[in-house]
Amino acid sequence: MTDNAAHTATIALVGDRSPNVVSHTRIPRLLDALAEHDRLVLDAYWIPSEDAVAADAVRGFDAVWVLPGSPYRSEAGVLTAIRTAREEGIPFLGTCGGFQHALLEHARNVCGLTRVAHAENEPGAEDPLIEPLACSLVGHEASVTIEPGSLAESVIGSAKTVERYFCAYGPSRHLDTLRAHGLRFSGHDEDGQVRVAELPGHPFFLATLFQPELSDEGPRPHPVVRALARAAAEHAARER
Repeated sequence: MTDNAAHTATIALVGDRSPNVVSHTRIPRLLDALAEHDRLVLDAYWIPSEDAVAADAVRGFDAVWVLPGSPYRSEAGVLTAIRTAREEGIPFLGTCGGFQHALLEHARNVCGLTRVAHAENEPGAEDPLIEPLACSLVGHEASVTIEPGSLAESVIGSAKTVERYFCAYGPSRHLDTLRAHGLRFSGHDEDGQVRVAELPGHPFFLATLFQPELSDEGPRPHPVVRALARAAAEHAARER
């Protein structure tokens, strides 16, 4: 058995795959780079949001990555995939829309805020957890300050990073309630707005409003992507 084979793990890529979503087109190159430079082979399966509604859609995978591309065809499917990863200890990464929906899932299913909504999905919602940003971050780079002692800090390896975004929505309400129910906000922009969230006690649960899959760091993927791959390999080793 080769070293690569020893590190093979399965990953569910949840989202509505499209050639028009830049992050989706980057995935094959990222997977190749992980195999070549980190000897981490991820056997990837795309799961459309409407297929993720099934309770067992991501069960049995070694990692779940909810990718950008919102509004998803099925909000319910994305939330079900996130809940399964959270409750069953499956390594999870949510980027951009994945970050937004990770907060939405936690608010509804952990905090009991069953009426909160995503304004992109429900423009007229009375209680939007995710609202339009004051300044759209579509196509922008911005600085993120990382909290000491966090998973994000251990992954990124510094107290500050400059990251790429492609979003126009972010969290605004109920942040104290989310914190009180276990979610940690470990990265903020220069105005103090939440940009990274994680779930202490989970093997690996990280969500970023920025898109690490769009990073240009030479031949190796962004540290967040590499960390997810390592967590998937560790999960595979435990489960088999």
